[in-house]
Amino acid sequence: MVVRCPVCASLEDKVVDSRMAEDGVAIRRRRECLACSRRFTTYERLDDVPLQVLKRSGEHEPWDRTKIIAGLQAAAKNRPLGDARLEDLAVQVEEEVRLAGPEVTSEEVGLAVLERLRALDEVAYLRFASVYKGFHDADDFAREAGLLTKDTDPKPRS
Repeated sequence: MVVRCPVCASLEDKVVDSRMAEDGVAIRRRRECLACSRRFTTYERLDDVPLQVLKRSGEHEPWDRTKIIAGLQAAAKNRPLGDARLEDLAVQVEEEVRLAGPEVTSEEVGLAVLERLRALDEVAYLRFASVYKGFHDADDFAREAGLLTKDTDPKPRS
């Protein structure tokens, strides 16, 4: 790796010390310039592979976590879910879809969101599902709510 000294701009240096940084995400290297003997620190990080979303229309667009968060906030409006929980859910979804490779379909993203939202809040789940699945009438809501009650344990009475 060629690094220019920040003091004298020389390209000649030696690595004095290397260690893991940022919980293993980067390597911190302490370097000494061979021309002026000044020491400086560099960090090496792996470039993220850009994640692309294949939309239903066939169009590709770059991954944007803020879109997931905005959809979750709309679904969770007036529900007891804080922004931190919604952002955490969005991060979990992003981590899951990144494991699938550099391209993911919008359907896979939607299903990953629904799966997590279902466990978090049923009302927010139904709201998100109504947009994602394109509900047309009350029967669609009733059918989805019926599926919810089949898969979940009854709530204890107070």
